[in-house]
Amino acid sequence: GIRMVDQEEDVQNAYRQVCGEVPGSPIFIMKLSTNSRHLEVQLLADEYGNAIALNGRDCSVQRRHQKIIEEGPPVAASPEVWKQMEDAAVSLAKAVGYTNAGTVEYLYSEPDKKYYFLELNPRLQVEHPVTEMITRVNLPAAQLQVAMGI
Repeated sequence: GIRMVDQEEDVQNAYRQVCGEVPGSPIFIMKLSTNSRHLEVQLLADEYGNAIALNGRDCSVQRRHQKIIEEGPPVAASPEVWKQMEDAAVSLAKAVGYTNAGTVEYLYSEPDKKYYFLELNPRLQVEHPVTEMITRVNLPAAQLQVAMGI
């Protein structure tokens, strides 16, 4: 589970609660980032070491940690910062030898204009049509071409 703790004396109780929810699972403690956005970079990478960023999405509108609205292209980050995010996503894909369509997710802090890696989703996400509308790239077809080595 996810807990927000804003007083030191509440940390132990929250920790015990989370430990009991899924025994044996890893527990992560993170700093709360207020006024932040959940931004995603859409990737496509092949077996030949090529990787590209195909724009992305802003999925900050959420309810109970579930995405409700996906917007694109993302405009929360400046074009310069967005380019850095895309470049970082491509570098990650190349560094790990990633092959497939995928999404690199970031937490973008608007006040300090910094971004933080959340995860790499190694698949097409249900919201991929938002990117298709922006780029005019048929992502499932591109994914099949990558799988066929084309």
